[in-house]
Amino acid sequence: MKKQERQHRLALTLLFTALVLCFMLVTLIVVGFVIYVLIRFEILTGPDNTVPSAARVIIIFGLAALVIGAGMTFVFGKIPMKPINRIINQMNRLAAGDYRARIDFGRFWGKHSTVAEFTDSFNRMATELESTEMLRSDFINNFSHEFKTPIVSITGFAKLLKRGNLSEQERTEYLGIIEEESVRLSQMATNVLNLTRIENQTILTDVTTFNLSEQLRDSVLLLVEKWEKKNLDIGIDMKEHNIEANEELLKQVWINLLDNAVKFSPDYGDIELKIEEMEQTLRVSVANYGGDIPPEFHKRIFNKFYQADESHASEGNGIGLAIVKSVVGLHGGEVGVESGSGKTTFTVELPKLQRV
Repeated sequence: MKKQERQHRLALTLLFTALVLCFMLVTLIVVGFVIYVLIRFEILTGPDNTVPSAARVIIIFGLAALVIGAGMTFVFGKIPMKPINRIINQMNRLAAGDYRARIDFGRFWGKHSTVAEFTDSFNRMATELESTEMLRSDFINNFSHEFKTPIVSITGFAKLLKRGNLSEQERTEYLGIIEEESVRLSQMATNVLNLTRIENQTILTDVTTFNLSEQLRDSVLLLVEKWEKKNLDIGIDMKEHNIEANEELLKQVWINLLDNAVKFSPDYGDIELKIEEMEQTLRVSVANYGGDIPPEFHKRIFNKFYQADESHASEGNGIGLAIVKSVVGLHGGEVGVESGSGKTTFTVELPKLQRV
């Protein structure tokens, strides 16, 4: 592939070299013709009708070539400069924040493989920047909404408590809501800090060998209050499996996936937890029987603060799956989702051993 790219670039260099040579050749032909005409019509002859000396002809030829060459370069040089000017203009649009900028060199230049490759790379870059800008905007909107909701609740119930004249039951209820919303804010801030730390981490550290099955069972117990509240049945299908990984980071993956499964499961529903052993990897799947996730959302749900439920009616802040994706990626694994017929399954595949 690299050899082919080098050949394409060499071909483009030869094309520009040929254009320069053409300009030089045309200039020499034009100047030579002009000198011939001047001599032919005795414009350059001296008083005695003698042909001027070679030195004089060379000087005149050089000056004429300089003047005519400069003129031709100015006139025809705009042709190869057009694509360059087009690139500069589109890059200035990108720099100004207009991510709709795209490049099209037309039929002549666009046919060349290197130009086509450059066009494709530039347009792909612009598309990615446009998508990133949209994600940034969505991130700010969702972030503001998720932080505002608990703050409004805390403020409202604090005002009610301040007024007084409440029964002991109402006071207890309002204080409970304030406590829950405060915990929610704290968890959200913690998740954001964790996500930022994980995203900025490029090397996996603190790798140890531990029992993955035991870690998953511990994660289920940590959420016992949540799934017992909904009377869920947790089905566990796994043998004992060891893995090399960062134990603390990997625990966040299972907590987030299980918390998601509990959140979207109906009361008296089922959650399935399974480990499958492959040749070099371990595949962990967490399934619940709630509503389906539309196929167009399968990739987007792993983005920061993105929620398939755009009404924000469901509990959550859209950070959990982003943490899952970042941690799994840091371990050299893959995460995916399948959803249909009332069943949603998140699958995490991790290497058993971390290569140094």
